[in-house]
Amino acid sequence: MAECHPVGFQWVMEAKARGAKVIHVDPRFTRTSALADVHVPLRAGSDIAFLGGIINHVLREEKYFRDYVLAYSNASVILREDFRDTEDLDGVFSGLDTDSRSYDNSSWQYEGTEMQAASGERDLEYDERTGGERSDDSSVTEAARGEAHGSGGAVIGEGEPERDETLTHPRCVLQVLRRHYARYTPELVEEVCGVPRDLFRQVCELVTDNSGRDRTTAFAYAVGWTQHTVGVQYIRAAAVLQTLLGNIGRPGGGILALRGHASIQGSTDIPTLFNLLPGYIPMPHAHQNQDLEAFVEAEAAHKGYWGNMRAYLVSLLKAYWGDTATRENDFCFDYLPRLTGSHSTYETAMAQLEGRCKGYFLVGENPAVGNANAKLMRMGMANLDWLVVRDFSLIESATWWQDGPEIETGELRTEDIATEVFFLPAAAHTEKEGSFTNTQRLLQWHHQAVEPPGEARSDLWFTYHLGRLIRRRLAGSDDEMDRPVLDLTWDYPTRGELVEPDAEAVLAEINGRGAGGRPLSSYEQLESDGSTACGCWIYCGVYADGVNQAARRKPGREQDWVAAEWAWAWPANRRILYNRASADPEGRPWSERKALVWWDPDRGSTASGPGTTCPTSRRTRHPVTSRPRARPAPRRCPAGTRSSCRPTARRGCTCRRGSPTARCRRTTNRRTPRSRTCCTGSSAIRYGI
Repeated sequence: MAECHPVGFQWVMEAKARGAKVIHVDPRFTRTSALADVHVPLRAGSDIAFLGGIINHVLREEKYFRDYVLAYSNASVILREDFRDTEDLDGVFSGLDTDSRSYDNSSWQYEGTEMQAASGERDLEYDERTGGERSDDSSVTEAARGEAHGSGGAVIGEGEPERDETLTHPRCVLQVLRRHYARYTPELVEEVCGVPRDLFRQVCELVTDNSGRDRTTAFAYAVGWTQHTVGVQYIRAAAVLQTLLGNIGRPGGGILALRGHASIQGSTDIPTLFNLLPGYIPMPHAHQNQDLEAFVEAEAAHKGYWGNMRAYLVSLLKAYWGDTATRENDFCFDYLPRLTGSHSTYETAMAQLEGRCKGYFLVGENPAVGNANAKLMRMGMANLDWLVVRDFSLIESATWWQDGPEIETGELRTEDIATEVFFLPAAAHTEKEGSFTNTQRLLQWHHQAVEPPGEARSDLWFTYHLGRLIRRRLAGSDDEMDRPVLDLTWDYPTRGELVEPDAEAVLAEINGRGAGGRPLSSYEQLESDGSTACGCWIYCGVYADGVNQAARRKPGREQDWVAAEWAWAWPANRRILYNRASADPEGRPWSERKALVWWDPDRGSTASGPGTTCPTSRRTRHPVTSRPRARPAPRRCPAGTRSSCRPTARRGCTCRRGSPTARCRRTTNRRTPRSRTCCTGSSAIRYGI
């Protein structure tokens, strides 16, 4: 961290000067190790065993934050009776299909309710969730393999799961966790990781002593975790550990991903990922007879903010296609591309070799040397009709056709390569304006310092003018395939001799607007009826009041430690996620020293910061004047909507049609946020009940 993230590491050193203990876990001894209190050298790739050992220590020694775990985790929830863990089935979980090498996760459900997977192949459950028919086309079936990992998180199930508040039931999550991690003993950690037992115990004691009611511990990781094939398991194991210790949603806690570039977070937010739409809305799959309602039915949660996915998606479609997107044409939902499989880097390279992918854009990437199996990348590019490379200089992905390894060995000859390569020089960040989003989800605006030299242009310039020229070429076309491009709202103002699109105008479109073009100030204002447009719902509010909130630069000495008036964080300028967990279920801070949000019984409202009350949103079903444990009255189906109900296990809905209970589709499509808003100055801190 000291070498690769020196600005961030400055604050680690500030914390150390105030008494914090710094533990550096790394196979190498680096400058970070030299400045840490404890350096733990472990074998590369053995992190699961190391984290598992700490989890086992926490559970075995009863070091977990019991009150926090009971209130804000699923530790007390009981799993189904037919669930079997790896120690029961010789290393695999119940539900394994050895022929397809996949799991049927029905036995992993909670007793008394049904849950959708938090990530992975959620689309495999499409039929069950919609009652629809999936196409028999094999390519569409394969679409399930590229499902949007993590989009929207786990759907909260219907019904109430069975719980054991004593945490002693053998099938409650905590006891299952205890049995699963019992294998990770200090002896196994030493054998697998190469970490001496005494050093490992020292780490366990430091982490647990600095966690709980009054103290918090933070985990910071970088490519040492994310670029492993099992990086997701590393980070999930860290999440399990931090949840047990009460280090999520509290100041000084959390799990922090250290990004190597300024806007990697922004690249996934808007996004550059093939299987997501902006704001982590899943990209639709190529199912038959899938309209907007079927998509929302399959993908949206029924509780929490993701239950409002229809409003987010309709507003996105309105931002894309404006007045053309109407209720009558499903808001142009059919204009969106459909996934027919995994379209990630390596599948695309194979498609190039097979001749199915004939053209390729490379923007800020260098797969000729930067990807695993770089030879595959170069051979794929050699089979293209055309390749566009946008970068600061002639990188290897622009010159492989004349000086690549395969040219030197004779495996490829330049005169035999038919790929037409276009190199279009890109502007540096000092030569353009725009925003970048860091690992804290903080949008910060950078201003243009100088004009780009020569033919160099910004990515915004390239994208806007390419779209403009394509639309000109397609003008007058009667082909339905061309309508999504021709109907786009592609009318950004430009400035200067280079005809550069106005980056703030793009930010304003991403922020969203309501009736009369007024900028929206919160994603709570997004509607599902087409009256709002928003390019990315999680960024809604970054242009509130028509002011570029990302460009704010109020010095820290002029505001409190949250620094809510420095730039803008998504969502709703929230600086610490899940911060409702910083107080107990009654709204009392776990620690007065680390108080963040709390219930003020004297004022009868929730507060955040000294002397600050919280305004009630017009959409909030849990107003700030409601006590923390208050629950809303169950909603009933509107009159005359029986025909739109279909049988499911939905509590609180009185509409009946051939089953004990039924869910009203119109009701679940309505926007029903379950949250309160707390404000400190201009910051809006959102948290669920």
